[in-house]
Amino acid sequence: MELLDILKVIAAVLALAIAIIGHEIMHGWVAHMYGDDTAKNAGRLTINPLVHIDLVGTILVPAALYFIPLLLGTSGGILFGWAKPVPIDMAKVMRRGGYNAAMQVDLAGIVYNFTLGAFAAIALTVMSSPTTADSMFYVFTYILVYQLLIINVVLGVFNLLPIPQFDGGHFLMHLALKYKINSIAGFYYKYDRYGMFIVLIILMTPLNEYLLFMPVQFIIRLLLS
Repeated sequence: MELLDILKVIAAVLALAIAIIGHEIMHGWVAHMYGDDTAKNAGRLTINPLVHIDLVGTILVPAALYFIPLLLGTSGGILFGWAKPVPIDMAKVMRRGGYNAAMQVDLAGIVYNFTLGAFAAIALTVMSSPTTADSMFYVFTYILVYQLLIINVVLGVFNLLPIPQFDGGHFLMHLALKYKINSIAGFYYKYDRYGMFIVLIILMTPLNEYLLFMPVQFIIRLLLS
């Protein structure tokens, strides 16, 4: 593996860590603003990556998505994953702020990802593409910023999908409860445990092209324009 390939892997892993750890911290931080100290007391409002690692979401899934295409002789896959969810007592949140507060907690990570992606896009528009005359530090910085754009937009789009157990599903459930649409809320309560299976189906079938990659490409082009 050449030095440039090593820099790409390191940048991708670092960008993923920044994206998924910040995503989870934001959920806990907004919950804390509404009186729920569960995440804070559990030591989860920290940038220490060790407390956020999820064996499947942080290690196995990203490694498989990135390296399997390389082993098959195709271009490297896009890096995607998740951290261990922060513990939140939504009852405490809603006692302080009602369903609106619950929906803010649901969307906090998504807002973080899109905001970070937007800043990365702005940085890329003012940075020049690396050349052989540039230092390795500049090359690494450019790759890192590029990966921050891609990974944060991917996570933002993915978490907007109304999948049970994930942010988009939680948001729709609380929105339905707010307006007393019990059939929708009941659906998400009933199928919450199956969210991970839905995720795997999306990632392993052509659905990922329509639900994930096409929206991601559109948003990235929009940000860079």
